[in-house]
Amino acid sequence: MNAPEIKTPPPDGEAAQLTGTVAARLAGYVSGYHYDAIPEATRERAKYLILDAVGIALASTQYDFAHRILSGLGALAGAGNVSLIGMPMKLPLRDAVLFNGALIHGLDYDDTHIRAVVHPTSSAFSCALGVGEALDVAGRDLLAAYVLGVESVTRISDAAEGHFHDFGFHPTGIAAHFSCALQAGWLYRLTPRQLVMAQGLVVSTAAGSQEFLEEGAWNKRLHPGWAGVAGITAAHLARAGFKGPTKPYEGRFGLFKSHLGKLEEGVRYERITETLGKVWEVHGVAIKPYPICHLIHACADSALVLLEQHGIAYRDIEKITALLPQPTLHIVAEPVANKTRPANEYDAKFSAQFVVATCLIRRRFGLAELMEDALHDPEILNLAAKVECVADPDSRYPEFFSGGLVIHMRDGRALRHHESVNRGAGERALSASEIEQKFFDNALLAVNKTRAQAICEGVLELECRSARELAKLLSA
Repeated sequence: MNAPEIKTPPPDGEAAQLTGTVAARLAGYVSGYHYDAIPEATRERAKYLILDAVGIALASTQYDFAHRILSGLGALAGAGNVSLIGMPMKLPLRDAVLFNGALIHGLDYDDTHIRAVVHPTSSAFSCALGVGEALDVAGRDLLAAYVLGVESVTRISDAAEGHFHDFGFHPTGIAAHFSCALQAGWLYRLTPRQLVMAQGLVVSTAAGSQEFLEEGAWNKRLHPGWAGVAGITAAHLARAGFKGPTKPYEGRFGLFKSHLGKLEEGVRYERITETLGKVWEVHGVAIKPYPICHLIHACADSALVLLEQHGIAYRDIEKITALLPQPTLHIVAEPVANKTRPANEYDAKFSAQFVVATCLIRRRFGLAELMEDALHDPEILNLAAKVECVADPDSRYPEFFSGGLVIHMRDGRALRHHESVNRGAGERALSASEIEQKFFDNALLAVNKTRAQAICEGVLELECRSARELAKLLSA
């Protein structure tokens, strides 16, 4: 069965009445947005980003957090008609989106838009997949909705120039509420005025506290899916005539003033809309080679490069200096006591000290290096205590997540390596074959090779099937 394609209705006159505000400009763009406006290269890149996310989601089904979320959601609302990635059961739409978003983001292995410091696919794909399946739209429209989500969330977060983190906010848990409202609104064919109302409604739901970092708590896993829940809810309320504020971004108590305080004066509001449809931020999304906070990747790579170049024996290390972007030290290097002895695997993902020590001892960093045996390995913990994290004077942050190491050996040598551009980003983007290999590495933790191959082909040929057919393929 071929699902119907979305035919975007012509402007109904409302766009002319809603001018000037950021929300109105976004609504105007979204109301005229369509699949054919997306360049072919952007569509292809988008499908590889989705493939990466699906592989991570499948791997997540093997972890305790996924089953605890499913148990809680199942008890809350019972069965539904929207599919779950890698699972045989179905949930109601909003619960399915929450769950799928948690699967994609739950291992912290999902992609990042470097400059915006946001994880776009975990919210954009879970929202597009859920609503797309519920409406049974064509695969090309599912893909277009996903791209719209990426383009929106990256620009909204980028306007803050990385400062959300400074105030203890997780940008994905903030900006994605707005992008999901726009995605859902486009799929539900909201009018420009309704799109403005939907954006206005989610300004009350965008939160994204980073308090989880203090204890390695699980909140962050839910942030992308919560954004989908909020966006879908707002779209339905707006379509029903519920009123929201018209200035959710730049208003007196809008997103940026409420989250950034005096730094709101430096917000680049123009970045949200000025290049829409001209520059495609999908190409600025980096795929992770490690299942850890993206801010630490350059240090991890530096450790492995120095091992290969110098054949370092970790017992001969006197101390290690890790070079990281100064604005990120409070996230991945502090407080030192927590970072040098992470309490759990989620703590470890955000510890530069633990990651560097583990790389130097185990000569790799994958999902296995976040298991209990690694977390309690006395050799790793002893070496982590020798890691001092300092501001990188050569950092290119926020353009890239630069970083490096200086390893001081007992014999007096100081071994240095610096990564100006983190692997997976910019000119060091992972190739199609590398992305496919990562997909299979993750997917095979949950499914057999034949099924993984079918899923890979299904995602890369997304336009050839309906959203409902894709959702069925991704479920168990």
